[in-house]
Amino acid sequence: MKNELKKLNTFFILWSTQSLSQLGSAMTNFALTLWIYEMTGSALQTAVLSICSYAPYVLMSIFAGTLSDQWDKKKTMLICDMFAACCSVVILFLIKTDSLLPIHIYVLNVLSGLMNTVQQPASDVAMTLIIPREQYQRTSGLRSFSNSLVTILHPVLATTLFSFAGMDGVIFVDLFTFIIAFMSLLFLVQIPSIEKRHENDFKESFWVNVKDGIQYLQENRLILVLILFLAGVNLVASAFDAVLSPYVLSNTYGNEKVLGVVTACAGIAAMLGGLLVTVLPAPKDRIRVIYITMLFSLGTENFILAFLRKPVWWCLAQMVGWLPVPVMNANLDVILRSTIPPEIQGRVYSCRNTLQFFTIPIGTFMGGFMVDKICEPWMAAVKRESFLARMFGIGKGSGAALMMFILGVLGIIVCLGFSKVLGKYRFEESIEPCRKIM
Repeated sequence: MKNELKKLNTFFILWSTQSLSQLGSAMTNFALTLWIYEMTGSALQTAVLSICSYAPYVLMSIFAGTLSDQWDKKKTMLICDMFAACCSVVILFLIKTDSLLPIHIYVLNVLSGLMNTVQQPASDVAMTLIIPREQYQRTSGLRSFSNSLVTILHPVLATTLFSFAGMDGVIFVDLFTFIIAFMSLLFLVQIPSIEKRHENDFKESFWVNVKDGIQYLQENRLILVLILFLAGVNLVASAFDAVLSPYVLSNTYGNEKVLGVVTACAGIAAMLGGLLVTVLPAPKDRIRVIYITMLFSLGTENFILAFLRKPVWWCLAQMVGWLPVPVMNANLDVILRSTIPPEIQGRVYSCRNTLQFFTIPIGTFMGGFMVDKICEPWMAAVKRESFLARMFGIGKGSGAALMMFILGVLGIIVCLGFSKVLGKYRFEESIEPCRKIM
């Protein structure tokens, strides 16, 4: 056991410090969401914040992976972290000069999204290089645990700091966590170089390398189908994220503190799921686990929120919906890392990012637009004694409840539809990773 833990020393350092920095960034993003909603009162304008982050990430990922494969992973991560910190400094300057506007935040989020496009595949490949193959599932559970802990802590800490120290107090904490992560990566973490299978691995043209990632997905249909399935899941989940804040904040029983608690419950559930993954044995059918967990998650959380309008039920919904997510992520992580060769993981992961995450800005816009322009006006026009009023309530927030119901139905359709396709495949870790049943 000691020898196994010793092999993970580098992982522990990188994982813990990057998670701390992630906490600081999440606090800033949450505080900015509160700031924009206070300024505008619009679900759609709040959703634009996420759209600005994801749109460049989706559009440029397919090209950034090639650059990530060719560049030094450590240097890439350091430069991208430094750029993100500079964006936070710019926001702090605008706050201090009393000139911060939503458009400034949108532009900076676009720039941060572009840098994250390069950083994410570099970070993914770095993790593959420093983690022993037999520890993929366990370390995936630990990463889910830290992500969940960030989800739990960031709304509470951000809300507290935002209330007492303002937006600039949140950013100071963000910069402090950045310094710790940056210095640890610079001086304490060594990332092995990738062995070249062929002499010309890194000498091929940019466009040839871009095509490599696309061609790999074409030849490995299981990976492609899994990515497209998760694109459908992300469409529903991102729309849900856009609806949740206005749903809670506009409800009679909701406010900023309640939103923080509800968000934290999602983190608690995901943290428990992450811990569960670290002790669970490898399942016989990882693919089946992936779509069953998502069917359970999307088929319960949205309906509970749609029909039950008290905070205790919202917290329960988040717990039920998020508990299976780390289990899905761990099984997906094992399939990807075990199947894709490390020397092309950057470009394949980047193609994955484009295909899997392009639905996030669409879903985010859809959620905000549907609530502001369709569901809320529609519910405002219904009579108190109508069926819809009895189902989803009356007043502001009832339209968001209706949208939650729509997302629950859409989530079930996505999961059941893809389950028929995914059921044709098997993943065998010790033999042939991708094989279709004839």
